Amino acid sequence: MTMRAAVLNAPGELELMTRDVPDPGPGEILLRVEATTLCGTDVRLFTGEKTAGVRPEVTLGHEVAGRIAAVGEGVRNVAVGEQAVVSIVVSCHACRACLADREHMCANLELIGYAIDGGLADYLLVPARAVAGGNVVTTNHPVPPTHLALAEPVSCCLNGLDQYRVTAGDTVVILGAGPIGLIHTALARLHGATRIIVANRGEARREAAVRVGATHTLDPRGVDLVAAVGELTDGAGADVVVVCIGATELAGRALELAAVGGRVSYFAGFPKGATAGIDPNLIHYRELTVTGGSNARRRDVVRAVRLLESGALPADEIVTHTFALADVHDALEAVANKVGIKIAVVP
Repeated sequence: MTMRAAVLNAPGELELMTRDVPDPGPGEILLRVEATTLCGTDVRLFTGEKTAGVRPEVTLGHEVAGRIAAVGEGVRNVAVGEQAVVSIVVSCHACRACLADREHMCANLELIGYAIDGGLADYLLVPARAVAGGNVVTTNHPVPPTHLALAEPVSCCLNGLDQYRVTAGDTVVILGAGPIGLIHTALARLHGATRIIVANRGEARREAAVRVGATHTLDPRGVDLVAAVGELTDGAGADVVVVCIGATELAGRALELAAVGGRVSYFAGFPKGATAGIDPNLIHYRELTVTGGSNARRRDVVRAVRLLESGALPADEIVTHTFALADVHDALEAVANKVGIKIAVVP
């Protein structure tokens, strides 16, 4: 039996190839892919802007949902036909980061969709070391596949949220209303933020932000963000500021938006080698806490799946377009051109 796979032969050379469907060996799981959502990282992998940890001729796709199609000898606690996602972080469980509960920063890290074949295919073979590590997470209740595929980005946002924290009554500013910005907006609402201010240039995405929980939106081209947030908060500023766009000028702006004792998250990835000018006295005199966010632990993926099962996260507002696997190049182009909000590829 054969399958299709979107293989990255070289930067800019993505080929939809025909391959044999893998036969799972001892400890392995074969997942029949039902949906793979795309993010900006997939575009950067395709163009060659991002190359670290990427294996030549890898099948792309790291936001994957599917069903267990077959299991290898020795696999326990899962059944053929179960709906599942895969935590893409395949760690060694033995390095300093892993032992410090930072498996997502493993010194020997391999990522599905980067070094290990991913989900832009009809089937995905989960390696035995990932299965043994608990990377396959099954659902307790059915979830639409295009929604379940969001478990990966949601897990990353939950990891970030654990660091910057949102408590009842907080004012939260979200810079950016792409898929990640909307997930952070929805999570802020679920955690009791009273005022959620989303800044984004695109009107359609600002409207989507309101639908997922924003109380106010701003077009940064037409206002002074610091003055506007100050007006909405009686001059206090925001308890939490989350940077969801990798624009270096936002690194300093986020600090200016934060209130005394505020928390600032540089959640977005910035261009490699980028530098930013900030006023360190803002951190010093306002006693700000500045954090980052990168990938997620396996337990974060479990939390994301349970959240998506609950229906509390408005996934239908985030996944707006679907493409067939045969049209994967068009799907990547749609992501690059910011068509809709989140693109899903359905085999």
